[in-house]
Amino acid sequence: MEMEDYASSDEDYHYDSDQDDSVEAYENDEDYALLSSKGPTTKVITKESLLVAQKEDLRRVMEMLSVREQHARTLLIYHRWDVEKLFAVYVDKGKAFLFGEAGVTVDEHPDSDSSVPSTVMCYICMEDVARVETTRMDCGHCFCNSCWIEHFIVKINEGQSKRIRCMQHKCNSICDEAVVRTLLNRKHPDMAEKYERFLLESYIEDNKRVKWCPSTPHCGNAIRVEDDELCEVECSCGLQFCFRCLSEAHSPCSCLMWELWAKKCRDESETVNWITVHTKPCPKCHKPVEKNGGCNLVSCICGQAFCWLCGGATGREHTWSSIAGHSCGRYKEQEKTAERAKRDLYRYMHYHNRYKAHTDSFKIESKLKETIQGKIAISEEKDSTLRDYSWVNNGLSRLFRSRRVLSYSYAFAFYMFGDELFKEEMTEAQREIKQNLFEDQQQQLEANVEKLSKILEEPFETFSDDKVVEIRMQILNLSTIIDKLCQKMYECIENDLLGSLHLGIHSIAPYKSKGIERASELSVCWNNKLNTV
Repeated sequence: MEMEDYASSDEDYHYDSDQDDSVEAYENDEDYALLSSKGPTTKVITKESLLVAQKEDLRRVMEMLSVREQHARTLLIYHRWDVEKLFAVYVDKGKAFLFGEAGVTVDEHPDSDSSVPSTVMCYICMEDVARVETTRMDCGHCFCNSCWIEHFIVKINEGQSKRIRCMQHKCNSICDEAVVRTLLNRKHPDMAEKYERFLLESYIEDNKRVKWCPSTPHCGNAIRVEDDELCEVECSCGLQFCFRCLSEAHSPCSCLMWELWAKKCRDESETVNWITVHTKPCPKCHKPVEKNGGCNLVSCICGQAFCWLCGGATGREHTWSSIAGHSCGRYKEQEKTAERAKRDLYRYMHYHNRYKAHTDSFKIESKLKETIQGKIAISEEKDSTLRDYSWVNNGLSRLFRSRRVLSYSYAFAFYMFGDELFKEEMTEAQREIKQNLFEDQQQQLEANVEKLSKILEEPFETFSDDKVVEIRMQILNLSTIIDKLCQKMYECIENDLLGSLHLGIHSIAPYKSKGIERASELSVCWNNKLNTV
């Protein structure tokens, strides 16, 4: 949540898929290997390139099936702009099935002067209309232009403009978009413009591989992925987000886990604030303790007594439990429920505090960007044989990414090892084994991330060349270790934790060693070869 505000602040350190900085940074580390697999190639679709993106798919279908542009569009809208799926249906079931299913009719019914009278009965308004004031669709059904126009307006206002069917009862044919456009332009050019816009935007609205960037205020861009929709992308506006659920990038949390966690953080915020104000941590177990009486000697449920004024541990003399005649019997009936509620709240606070701690560290470390650049500038002006300081920026970038992983890993652990989602999926023994496995990896990653953070804060601009070389090797080694630990954590989640439960709903976006992929803008330069058939 809070890390989203800083998602674009480290864009200078973003490992773009076309950059070689990371390889150069590790040129002396023979053991370093790029662990991330090739992810989906993403494109930014701007207002200018939207038509181009649509035309590319239209052209493929037109050339493959030898159809006109409007028929290609009708087929693609029906198949949600999935060209590969469309072609698969064509190969598997044939052209007739493909066209019939989508409502495409290519057998035209041209009017003949000898067979068509000068007036035609419109079976919608039941009026005799001059032949020139009627329109016959590809399906062969003919009605007066006024009825057609009213039909088009109703459908557009109902939000059905992308697939306007023929008015004939039980006719499945989709109206020719060129005819719709022409008739509307005569009397309702505003509706024609609206219809045109809906057709254009259908490429985004109906396409599972294309989605609007969720930026606020909206940047006007859409993002297209070429492969799996379960991925995290960065728009050219700088926003990083999960392509599947359009919330901030949240792996290794699944989309459902993140939705529940974000809601819980919002719902529990008042409770946590109240606890912060009205409780103090026990000096022994560190759990929050509320003082419910006037005595400033209080006792924690773990048995530790301490002074409310200073928070220091004390003996148990003069606490409420030793006052003669005092009884808490009236609370016994609620004790089990209250204790369970406290345990649940303590558990949430445990994970939330650590989640927030890494979020806060991310904020503070983001300010290192400017400091690091100043240190590099000073170092480059020194009379030294060292000239390449890209390893500092690469180390900082690695720190940012690993902080995000650590922060979201606590939200993941809250649901993975709690009762909310997987209570019936694991026994207590299985849960304990899985939790120990995950927490061991989490702690290893955490320890190395803290080491990297500490080293990056070193005033290397004041060090000798030998000391700088030593710092460089430490950062390179830690970056490699952290990368491998992140990779290992994701593999553990996918294979040992979520994988064994066979719950596809909790799939997570794959780990990217180079970071979230920045979408490249779709070129608006193309060779216009769209022809009607």
